[in-house]
Amino acid sequence: MKVLVTGAAGFIGSRLTMLLAERGDSVVGIDNINDYYDIRLKYGRLRNAGFAVSENGVKWGEELRSSKYGNCRFIRLSIDDKHGLDTLFSGEGFDTVVNLAAQAGVRYSITNPYAYLQSNLVGFLNILEACRNFNVGNLVYASSSSVYGANDKVPFSEDDKVDSPVSLYAATKKSNELMAHAYSKLYGIKVTGLRYFTVYGPWGRPDMSPMLFASAIDKGEPIKVFNNGDMIRDFTYIDDIVDGTIKVVDTPPADGENMARVYNIGCSNPVKLMDFISEIEVAMGKKAEKVFMPMQPGDVYQTNADTTRLETEIGYHPECSLHEGIQKFIEWYRSEENPLREN
Repeated sequence: MKVLVTGAAGFIGSRLTMLLAERGDSVVGIDNINDYYDIRLKYGRLRNAGFAVSENGVKWGEELRSSKYGNCRFIRLSIDDKHGLDTLFSGEGFDTVVNLAAQAGVRYSITNPYAYLQSNLVGFLNILEACRNFNVGNLVYASSSSVYGANDKVPFSEDDKVDSPVSLYAATKKSNELMAHAYSKLYGIKVTGLRYFTVYGPWGRPDMSPMLFASAIDKGEPIKVFNNGDMIRDFTYIDDIVDGTIKVVDTPPADGENMARVYNIGCSNPVKLMDFISEIEVAMGKKAEKVFMPMQPGDVYQTNADTTRLETEIGYHPECSLHEGIQKFIEWYRSEENPLREN
């Protein structure tokens, strides 16, 4: 199978690219390598996948081949570059596209709204158009648990109403689901949206709580604990997330009237924020200095995934416990693999 992975220098995308290549798929990864967070981490992920990234980084349009996986290539390309995207699709003949490229972050969307419209709406439209025009039969794309907004019914089910987003980021992700559904109905494209819940693990994003907490504790700096610690998150380890994503890639919707699906993908074992912090403290052997703060705009009190549909229809079963996952994350965080590690 020939697969395009967008956002291939990202947290989930880099791991997915490696595992698809490892099992023998022909994989092309693209990413714009923007500076939303420290690009040393993005380049570190690419090097970890066997791409020889020079000290000057990767130029626009430059193609690299992995030394670990001869069937895996990387090109620096943005999904909002319609011409570049169409040129790529016309020459490759992809069987499946996994669109993970997006402007991420709930809080960042409060201060930088236009970045979300360009990447998450215009960029996603370019992906849909390319799939339509170049006969890609199977599209898997990243949605988000944020579409549930301030839903107080738990666990969150795919059948719940998701028309009250509390951030622009969430609004763009719900828009992606609607756009994908329309293209599926109009053009017969098989599409599956994955509502990712909070993902953590090695090579995770530095703007998310695990990295923020670990970095602050390591330096002896205080950590910010929002809503005075009264928050709940469905933390899910990266390997479980990628395993579930691959299962979805391998199980496209059946031919017929309903070829547009949406699934929750999480751990279904929500954890109190203070318990999560305690696990990090135990793994690091060091207590955190905590600064308690109010809820931030765009944040929600809890996330809690009902993954019954994904388990029943796709065979998804997360296996990594929070304790085990945090141990693995802190081991990586303290290792020389971590490009943000300070000696």
